[in-house]
Amino acid sequence: MRLPGPSRWRLLGRQGTAWLRFLVGYTALGVVLALAIVWLKPGLLGPLTPRVEVNQTQAQAEPARSRGTATPAPAPASYAEAVARAAPAVVNIFTVKQVTEQLIPPGLDTPLYRHFFGEPPTRERQRTETSLGSGVIVAEDGYVVTNHHVIDNAEQIQVLLADSRQRAATVVGRDPATDLAVLRIDAAELPVITFAEDGQARVGDVVLAIGNPFGVGQTVTQGIISATGRDQLGLSTFENFIQTDAAINPGNSGGALIDARGDLVGINTAIFSDSGGSQGIGFAIPAGIAQTVTADLIEHGRVVRGWLGVQAQRLTPALAESFGVAPDTEGVGVTDVFPGGPADRAGIQPGDVITRLGERAIRDVQDLLRAASRGAPGTEMAVTGYRDGERFSSQVTLGDRPEMAQPRQPGQR
Repeated sequence: MRLPGPSRWRLLGRQGTAWLRFLVGYTALGVVLALAIVWLKPGLLGPLTPRVEVNQTQAQAEPARSRGTATPAPAPASYAEAVARAAPAVVNIFTVKQVTEQLIPPGLDTPLYRHFFGEPPTRERQRTETSLGSGVIVAEDGYVVTNHHVIDNAEQIQVLLADSRQRAATVVGRDPATDLAVLRIDAAELPVITFAEDGQARVGDVVLAIGNPFGVGQTVTQGIISATGRDQLGLSTFENFIQTDAAINPGNSGGALIDARGDLVGINTAIFSDSGGSQGIGFAIPAGIAQTVTADLIEHGRVVRGWLGVQAQRLTPALAESFGVAPDTEGVGVTDVFPGGPADRAGIQPGDVITRLGERAIRDVQDLLRAASRGAPGTEMAVTGYRDGERFSSQVTLGDRPEMAQPRQPGQR
């Protein structure tokens, strides 16, 4: 009897081996062809690694993060370049003057002594007083602008430059009406401050005050412009101050107030303070006024201004009624006229109300002063206003403003 199983299994084994050889052969051929294609044209299969699309702005903003490192914090703002540009032109000023004191013998300065014997006897004593301030070099051949109150009555003036050189200074000219003065030192090729354009200062602009507070040496403080056009402060005759919260202390007077570019926007002058130190309310003379006054002082030794020759006060509703005009009238009331002055020759009288001088509307006394002073002596200007409640107009020829008595000087507060 013949068994079919083993022979069948052998038959089936031969057929499986043939099929296996067929599959392996063609698979190998396919792999070879695939490798050849990849070798010859690698781009047909696309990128082998995933791509992350990053726009150019993001790539530039985060270069460190793309390398797997932390992004550095942005650098803080710095005004070092502005200071480096302006500070060499800011100087320290030291003055010496002799002061006469009236001394009363001890025990006699009492109400009881005065009641029985009158005023006690006195004797005079001379003492030397020193003070300090700052200044700004405005011409490379040695002209320095500072505050008038810094050098007022000084017998000796010493200027210390930023490079530690020290020079004696002489007074070229002074203008108490704006609290400015110009000095001259014997030096050449000095660093010079750059004036900002007139009217450029804006409320909110960053400013830096450079000076010599308390005599510690050149110091820079930073703040903003808090207000412009401040007047009626009683500091000088012509007032148009820049207000700032940059720290200004004794010794800063006459120093520079600069903007973030290093240009001069003002001359630091005074502060409001109960303690004598900075409380965030400082005042500076605008650079435009300082530039005009400085030019006149260098050229003429004094400031040449037009002069109307009246005393006036701002109209209030009650004062307007007394002058016979409507309570809401804007202008100034003339309280006195200088005999023989320009206004007197033009027929202007006490009791007149001036509402316009030339092209400028007059709202207060500072407006009247500025309108007259900006005209050169000999300039003819129209004056309009009210007289006895009726409109009037007159032509006035401005005179040369005379040297007035010095106003109360602001202390080095």
